[in-house]
Amino acid sequence: METAPILIFTYKRLEPLKLTIAALQKNAQSAQSDVYIFSDGPKGEKDVEQVDKVRAYIKTIGDFGSLTIKEAEKNKGLANSIIDGVTEILTFSDRVIVLEDDLLTTSNFLSFMNAALTKYEDSPTVFSISGYSLDLGTDESHDSEVYFLNRGWSWGWATWKDRWSQVDWQVKDYESFKRDKQKRKDFAKGGSDLNKMLREQMEKSLDSWAIRWFYHQYKIKGLTLYPLKSKVYNNGFDNLATHTNGSDKRYRPVLDTVESFDFNFPYMVSTQPYYSKKFLIKLGIKARAISKIQTIFLMIKKLV
Repeated sequence: METAPILIFTYKRLEPLKLTIAALQKNAQSAQSDVYIFSDGPKGEKDVEQVDKVRAYIKTIGDFGSLTIKEAEKNKGLANSIIDGVTEILTFSDRVIVLEDDLLTTSNFLSFMNAALTKYEDSPTVFSISGYSLDLGTDESHDSEVYFLNRGWSWGWATWKDRWSQVDWQVKDYESFKRDKQKRKDFAKGGSDLNKMLREQMEKSLDSWAIRWFYHQYKIKGLTLYPLKSKVYNNGFDNLATHTNGSDKRYRPVLDTVESFDFNFPYMVSTQPYYSKKFLIKLGIKARAISKIQTIFLMIKKLV
């Protein structure tokens, strides 16, 4: 089976990165995979030592098919790092698997991602593959171990060159979109947080590649494949996190503990009402409010 290049984006968190690499090395296809590590530059003098430690460590990594290290001289930020990095690798590959430095993978993560990339490469409706999955319960009438949603996720994902290359990262149609109530309502079917995130991105109070990725997916009516049992755990809810912090309770997945290498991918590409409904509840206003309260209590607990 063809193995996609693995892109790992890192900044200054050495210990989480070590765990990410260790978990990835346990994957059955790791020794056949080409890995590209993108190390972002320090934001200031205060970050130089931590970035240097990360860069010293990644030069010692082995057990992959090949390892290529790309060190940015200046700080790009996560959004530009991912957009530039993925775009660069897709100049010579037709697919990629993308991880950040706080994601722990199961031993069948690469097998799942590569199998799905091969299965759906000629199905343009499938916009991306997610290795992570929220705990949405199980629809007993649905006999597959995967499901489709109309929104992607950024914690261990994969896509193809022909999907990625069409994205308008400037979101040139935003002014017309924000004046169209029906379009905003339709976009929110992927989560109550989407319109707010896109507005903040366009107002430059947020720097996110993912919200622009999700917006393009909405416009082309693309779907993302998710595993019923998550192949990824986000280990990044800590004080050093740049984009994830606070309570992780809402995001704790049911991990794949069986770690089978036989995957039951459906021929039909369509969303399932059960999972779409459960996903919207998880990403709904009520769930977001509860998560904020949990975060406040967590912060108070740390201060006591």
